[in-house]
This record gives sequence, C-alpha cells and structure tokens, in this order.
Amino acid sequence: MKTVQLREAKARLSALVEAAGNGKPTTITRHGKPAAAIVSVEELQKLYPVKRRNFGEFLLTYPGGIELERDASPSRDVDL
Repeated sequence: MKTVQLREAKARLSALVEAAGNGKPTTITRHGKPAAAIVSVEELQKLYPVKRRNFGEFLLTYPGGIELERDASPSRDVDL
C-alpha cells in the first residue's frame, strides 16, 4: 500500500482516487502518522457492509406501533 503525506494527497487527489479504483489503496499521513486511507468502493463495502431492510422491516420500526383493523364489511359487487 502506498503512503503519502496529506499535502501531497491534496495535490494529487484525482490520481489517488483513480489508483484506488484500480485496486491500489493509499494511506494518507499527517505529521508522520497514518490518518486516513483511500480505497475503492468495493473494499469499503467489504469493511462496512450496507444492510438494506425490506419495506416490511421498515414499517415495523415505526415508534408508535401500528394497529390495523380489517374492515369486515363485504366488498362491493362487480358485474363482469
């Protein structure tokens, strides 16, 4: 993994982002200590997977709870 100082990273950000997209991550240092890293989105998603909820799970998170009552009246007649 390549290491660059923050000053150099600011000047070459576009090139570093392109390199990360090609699978070559870069560590950015500040005052000689690692401070950040530029990695591809694929690598980022491996480290921090995104859990997507379905619509039913989303509705169940409603803070007030949901109580639904079914209308017992018969449905309307339809002539086909």
